[in-house]
Amino acid sequence: MTQQPSLNEMIDAITKTFLVAHVDDTDAHLAQALVYNAGRLAWRMREQGVDINQKTSVSDVVTDADRAAERFVAGVLEVVRPEDGILGEEGATRPSTSGRTWVIDPVDGTYNFSSGSDYWCSALALADAEGVIFGAVHRPAMGYTWFGGRDFPTSRDGKDVAKLQNQSAKEISMATYLHPTSIQDADIRAAWQRVGEKFATVRMLGAGSVDLSSVADGTWGAWMQHSVADWDWFPGKALVEAAGGAARKLEAGGVEWCIAGNKQVVDEMEEWLRG
Repeated sequence: MTQQPSLNEMIDAITKTFLVAHVDDTDAHLAQALVYNAGRLAWRMREQGVDINQKTSVSDVVTDADRAAERFVAGVLEVVRPEDGILGEEGATRPSTSGRTWVIDPVDGTYNFSSGSDYWCSALALADAEGVIFGAVHRPAMGYTWFGGRDFPTSRDGKDVAKLQNQSAKEISMATYLHPTSIQDADIRAAWQRVGEKFATVRMLGAGSVDLSSVADGTWGAWMQHSVADWDWFPGKALVEAAGGAARKLEAGGVEWCIAGNKQVVDEMEEWLRG
C-alpha cells in the first residue's frame, strides 16, 4: 500500500518546483510570485477543507492553510535569500545578517477565510533599518496582486494606480476594525469615534492588508486600526506611501493607532485622534 505524503512533504515539493522557475528573480518579482502562489495554495486547501484552531479568541484563528502557505514562503526565502531575516505571523523566524527582513502574513483575514468569505489575502513585505522597502499583496478571489514601495510606484496587476489626491474625511470612506473588547474600552472607543464619525461612511471587513491595498488603489478612502502587528502593517503601508499617500502611527486612548490614506485625511485623522 502506497503511503500518502504528509502536508509538509507536499509543501516542500511545491517549494522545490517554485524554486526552479524563480531562483534568479529580482526581489520585486520574487515577492509578487510568492504572494500569488501562497494565496492560491491557501485557496486550494480551503476548497478541500482545512482544520481551524483558536489562537486568542473565537475570532482569532489559524488554519492548516496559514501554516502551509507560510512554510512555502519561508522555505523559498531560506534558499534564495539566505542572508535575509524572516518574520512570519505563524512562527517562521530567522535573524538577518544582511540588514533586511521579509515579513510574512500567509493568510490575512483568517476568520474571513475560515468562514468562506472572499475578503482575505496573502501579504509580504521587505524591510530594512530605514523602514519598509516594498509590499506585495495578493487577493485570490479577485485575482488582484498589488505591489509598490520605496523605488516602485504602486501597481495592481502590473498597472500603476492613480496617485492619491487630497480629500477630506467627509468626502470619502474609512475602512477599519475594532474588536468587541475594544468597543467596551471607553478610552479606545472614544478615540475611534472621534475619527470614525467624521467620515462619509465606514466599512469594517476584517482584513487589514486588503483594506490598505484598497486605500492605495482608491477603492477605500482611509484606514485606521490599533495595535497592528508588522505583518498586518508593513505591506499595506508600503503600498499607500508608494501611491502618494501617508501612513503613520500615533498613541491615543492608551493604544497605538495605525492610520493611512491621502495626506490631507491622514493629517485630519491625526488631529482628531489627539483630541
